[in-house]
Amino acid sequence: MVQFQRQTDKMKKTIILWALAAFFFASMPAASAQSRSFNMAKWVEVYNSILKELNRSYVDSLEAGRIQRAGIDAMLSALDPYTLYVPEEEREDFQMMLTNTYGGIGAIIYKPEVNGNVIINEPYENSPAARAGIRCGDEVLAIDGVSTHGLTSAQSSDRMRGKPGTTVVLTIQKLRGETLDVPVVRERISLPSVQYVGMLNEADGYILLDKFTEGVGQAIREGYHTLKDQGMKRLVLDLRGNGGGLLNEAVNIVSLFVPRGSVVVTAKGRQAGSEEVYKTTSDPVDTEIPILVLVDSGSASASEIVSGALQDYDRATIVGTRTYGKGLVQSIRPMPYDGQLKVTTAKYYTPSGRCVQAIDYSHRNEDGSVGFIPDSLTHEFTTAHGRKVRDGGGITPDFTVKAQRYSRLTYSLVLSGIVEQYALKYVQEHESIPTVEDFHYTDYEDFVAYAKDKEFDYRSSARALFDEMKKALTEDGLTQAVSTELDALEKSLDMDKATFLRLKKDEIIPFIEEEIVVRYYFQAAGIRVRIRYDNQLHEALKQPAISW
Repeated sequence: MVQFQRQTDKMKKTIILWALAAFFFASMPAASAQSRSFNMAKWVEVYNSILKELNRSYVDSLEAGRIQRAGIDAMLSALDPYTLYVPEEEREDFQMMLTNTYGGIGAIIYKPEVNGNVIINEPYENSPAARAGIRCGDEVLAIDGVSTHGLTSAQSSDRMRGKPGTTVVLTIQKLRGETLDVPVVRERISLPSVQYVGMLNEADGYILLDKFTEGVGQAIREGYHTLKDQGMKRLVLDLRGNGGGLLNEAVNIVSLFVPRGSVVVTAKGRQAGSEEVYKTTSDPVDTEIPILVLVDSGSASASEIVSGALQDYDRATIVGTRTYGKGLVQSIRPMPYDGQLKVTTAKYYTPSGRCVQAIDYSHRNEDGSVGFIPDSLTHEFTTAHGRKVRDGGGITPDFTVKAQRYSRLTYSLVLSGIVEQYALKYVQEHESIPTVEDFHYTDYEDFVAYAKDKEFDYRSSARALFDEMKKALTEDGLTQAVSTELDALEKSLDMDKATFLRLKKDEIIPFIEEEIVVRYYFQAAGIRVRIRYDNQLHEALKQPAISW
């Protein structure tokens, strides 16, 4: 059996290597188009012949589709992190990623276990689910007559989704009431890419942009006018954590604040003459209002186009930390059998000539940001007013303001779903809460009592490092030699769960408050709570409105 497994693994590796070789040799510069065509035909024939022979004579049954997909994925992974193949069965999820839309009822569900019921975690505001009277905490016993017992969360979600205009009947156990059948007409659910528009104070308007999907340029335009009517004197555009999206929407946003005909970005492909220049094509709404753009290591692609262009024109003050460094343009190409290839076709350059692409995108810091790059490896460029800026990886802010750092415990509580689950418990026990501005969570001991009985990794960062060190010492046979010191250090690092939870109270409460208010007042309310505790945002607001 072991020998067979080795043969199987070896065969898989061979197929992947042949796929890589096929791509490598086919893409090598050749003396003529004829030789390139010959190499391509040669390696495609070899690859196909190997698959045919394996299918005919391999000792065990061959999952050809899975092996071919592994070969494709391995071949594309040798290029860059963004070129990928999307087969027909994954197109819907891919389209949702591009458009932020899907057909369904508009609710996030939670399923604690396969044999449990589906719990409505969060209906979207004004969604079909919300209009049908479905609320957070309601339990879904059946979907179109099919019991949710035994269904996974994904299977339950798939049954709720469907073609807009069709009806799904949910058997609901109301949180405070009877069991009833609730028909819900599915709609095209559009998750807002502009997640929040509001005034932070009497002068500063704030727009939080999550993704660059279709129509966000117009949404930003509308948000600007809404804030201007409310007395906005300075605009804060928050692109933190925004991984990008459609290039043309980035151009549309820059168009709002610079003169018509201004270059926003230039895309340069491999072939001569493939350069494409994107300029603003509409009249701006405002070329004078001071703008703060917030960025961090999660701001990538289209976010870097916007922040880079506004920085190059000295039109905005960029605040935060250096951006991700993704200066690559992807195009969608149709493939046989309704598949798609998202392929990197060009690098983009800001108006000053900077390429935002990181010099080495394969090695990054733990948070995804670009590592230190010495000036000797970068190039200097000049903004519209003569300021010096550099390339080499992402957009460097005009003012660096670091985000708040959280303990390992807080991350663990959030990522494991403990805070989210507690919010559901809170809703079950409280019919209503005060308004967002007046609500402050004060029953922290109740959370401690709830969380301390849950399974999650509550070790401190120091304790986690200690465990790794102890493991390494054991592997090296050194544990006994330093046992006294290890025992003393371990004892000093030990902290029971409840004590550690109380120690990090101030860190954890903002996350609890946000999860709770969302379930009573929807997503925008949660963002208002987040703003309340956003130290990086408050520090950014202290930066002066500079005329470069």
